[in-house]
Amino acid sequence: MKQIQWGFIGCGDVTEVKSGPAFSQVEGSSVVAVMSRTADKARSYAERHNIPTWYTDAQALIDDPNVNAVYVATPPSSHATYAIMAMRAGKPVYIEKPLAASYEDCARINHVSHETHVPCYVAYYRRYLPYFLKVKELIEQQRIGKVQNVHIRLATPPHKEDFYDESLQPWRIKSDIAGGGYFYDLAPHQFDLLQEYFGVITHAEGFSSNRGGLYKAEDTVGACFKFANGIVGSGSWCFVAQESAKEDRIELIGDRGLICFSVFQQEPIRLHLEDGVHEFDIKHPPHVEGPIIKAVVETLQGKRDTQCTALSATPTNWVIDKILGKF
Repeated sequence: MKQIQWGFIGCGDVTEVKSGPAFSQVEGSSVVAVMSRTADKARSYAERHNIPTWYTDAQALIDDPNVNAVYVATPPSSHATYAIMAMRAGKPVYIEKPLAASYEDCARINHVSHETHVPCYVAYYRRYLPYFLKVKELIEQQRIGKVQNVHIRLATPPHKEDFYDESLQPWRIKSDIAGGGYFYDLAPHQFDLLQEYFGVITHAEGFSSNRGGLYKAEDTVGACFKFANGIVGSGSWCFVAQESAKEDRIELIGDRGLICFSVFQQEPIRLHLEDGVHEFDIKHPPHVEGPIIKAVVETLQGKRDTQCTALSATPTNWVIDKILGKF
């Protein structure tokens, strides 16, 4: 493909700034159609973003001859359905994370991608951001020596929407749509990064609980895990914490130092060495998915290769499902 002409299935908040504009900023890439089940939403999005065609039916968008690649920006429970529809139509797919709402659905996506020879990519965009590439560089340069242990801590207060009646609560805390609660929405970014740095996690166990009683999904999780290279790690996640306990931190403990960084708050990277603490304050670009979208477009154009495929994203779903005891 020389010209990548995208069709969006879904046009929610994630497409407004994080991803959507970036598709038209890459040479040889444009957005030609958008779909929402709500006609007014699809029409409004198309008009505001100068997209020529809009649909209320996903199959109609996929069948549009002007669309030759599909972006799936819906909640996780429908990722597998839309991805498989697109791949069976011969159209490459780029899916919002996590790849699906379960490890089993990830396996289905990978099977169809292999069967049809149509690629599927996943929006683990942090792999491509300068901030996280700097962490990777520090690891590869062995600035903290040999990494011995990893620890994740994430604690946030409830969102105001969490207190609403169940029918009005966000889809991210509805297990049948999201796969789980906020853990299923946020922890995949953390585990994808760690597996990008250290390789595949081969063992994972965890405990989850609902401590706040605001919704049915888990709101507190504790876990331990082990990478194939022998590094062990642990993590704690709490989504009903008091404001004073708010924290977003990953610690990489080496035999010569410590690297601390955040995944969501963009605190400066801190490198703790014998001679003191060194800080790296690296900002994200305005459209955070821009770098990965550029990589996907250029891969489809045959200019480069990107490893952020469905196959590479599947181990993260396996880890999350193992921690939550889903199998």
